[in-house]
Amino acid sequence: MTFRTADLCDQFSETSRLQIADPLFKAFGSAGSFSGKIVTLKVFEDNVLLRTVLEGRGDGRILVVDGGGSHRCALMGSNLARLATQNGWQGIILYGCIRDSVEIGAIPIGIRALHTHPLRSHKRGAGERDILITFAGVNFRSGHYLYADEDGLIVSEIPLLGESADA
Repeated sequence: MTFRTADLCDQFSETSRLQIADPLFKAFGSAGSFSGKIVTLKVFEDNVLLRTVLEGRGDGRILVVDGGGSHRCALMGSNLARLATQNGWQGIILYGCIRDSVEIGAIPIGIRALHTHPLRSHKRGAGERDILITFAGVNFRSGHYLYADEDGLIVSEIPLLGESADA
């Protein structure tokens, strides 16, 4: 389903409680636009739980990861991006860094992250899933809807493109 976030803002900003993310993110992955129901994750410099979540069925959802904004290591690389695509995730919003950016650029998934960093993360297994997380001026909740394209990232409590709220 094609959309433009600018058009969604024009159409719904008066009638819906849209949240628009601060423009902090760089685009990675070959999908320029993507949308879906949100799943939240909070980790810090540790990607064990991130891998565990991506190993599960994505069912067209978007994984939103609060990585604490760390610029000291990458939380994901091309292996996790491929895993996400294979398991049906539409996209990943990462408040942190990625690595393997050239390889990720060829993978058919939408990824937004702060930057790149060559160092991999720790492997301790710490983190929380399906909790309220806040960054870039937005409160992200599992079950809400995210729409991202080249112009930005918006979040809505309700589906905006005719998606089923039960999906």
